[in-house]
Amino acid sequence: MKDGGLSIIVRSGSYEDAHYALALAAAALAVSKPAVLFFTMGGIRSLMGPPAALDDWGRDAINRERGVGDFETLLQACVELGCRFIVCEMGLRSLGIERGQLRTDVPFTIAGIVTLLEETRPGMHLLEIS
Repeated sequence: MKDGGLSIIVRSGSYEDAHYALALAAAALAVSKPAVLFFTMGGIRSLMGPPAALDDWGRDAINRERGVGDFETLLQACVELGCRFIVCEMGLRSLGIERGQLRTDVPFTIAGIVTLLEETRPGMHLLEIS
């Protein structure tokens, strides 16, 4: 795998932020760069089923109508292209969310900030989407 890539922190519960994080990760993976998505606080809601728990979910249908990749398409692209998904243990505890409330079709690990930092290899960019 080439040097570079992205580690993206998704901490907002807005559709726009989660959608853009998925788009960034999918683009990085498509050009053979590693991508890590770290979901914490409100961002965890994007991995709950259904993701309609996100603010402004109606934008997903508008994106689809306009030929923009929708949430599910981008999420599945990230899964299929090998994105590393981490769900923040602290965020889960803080919001009282149980593992069983999260999607089963996304291969995530529950871990903390230290794991995110370990996964962010030299040359990778750490971005916060919020």
